Amino acid sequence: MSSNETPTDRDGPLSGGLVRHGAGVTANRAFPTENYPVNLDPFVLFERFYIDPEKGFPMHPHKGFEIVTYMLEGGMDHEDTLDVSYTARAGEAMRITTGSGIRHSEFAADGEACNGLQLWVNLPDADKDAEPDYADATADELPTEDQKGATVTTVVGDGSPIDLHTEMEYYDSRVTDTWTWSLPNDWAGFLYGVAGEGTVDGSPFAEGDVFPIQADRNEDIVLEAEEPFRVVAVSGRPHGDPIRQRGPFVL
Repeated sequence: MSSNETPTDRDGPLSGGLVRHGAGVTANRAFPTENYPVNLDPFVLFERFYIDPEKGFPMHPHKGFEIVTYMLEGGMDHEDTLDVSYTARAGEAMRITTGSGIRHSEFAADGEACNGLQLWVNLPDADKDAEPDYADATADELPTEDQKGATVTTVVGDGSPIDLHTEMEYYDSRVTDTWTWSLPNDWAGFLYGVAGEGTVDGSPFAEGDVFPIQADRNEDIVLEAEEPFRVVAVSGRPHGDPIRQRGPFVL
């Protein structure tokens, strides 16, 4: 990268970065990473996490943002200070509004490993002290439809019971041919490779890759499958507020 180039100047897929969260927990992070060391307003971070059997995160605090967890394989036990106890399994989603403050734990369920996707969404400055809240959705509650070139499940968006303080959309797309993703005008977003291989706007794209999209790019994104190709497509309306992450808190 040249001295005058910033990560947001580059247009195309990037590799995710390895993050070690502790014994038995690792992640492939889409951003922020060495390759893309910034947030993507309104999104704080996104990663695919892997938790070994009997491992996970003991009770810990969060505040100032919302968490969307979408399970890919296995189950994850969640408990929090709202007295919620829930096991999310493959194809299910959870949303936590941390707001003024919440504590929760996450552990692999049933003595088996699990993995899934976790997205942190900044709360607008006016909502930083919102009451903590929780919601979940089973796979049957998340709408799935056949579109031209893909089968698409809506994790957040029209028809999903999962909603946030931020206007956004989150799709799990299984691309079988050519699929076109249209972002609303002036929204930012990203694509993340879950499985298989294909292309994004003609560039090779595979598992663990990320394609960041700035809010000033108002163009459709074309994905083509070279084999069964699964990606998530996430977009949201930027807040225009600074994202100040301090470990588990977003100030």
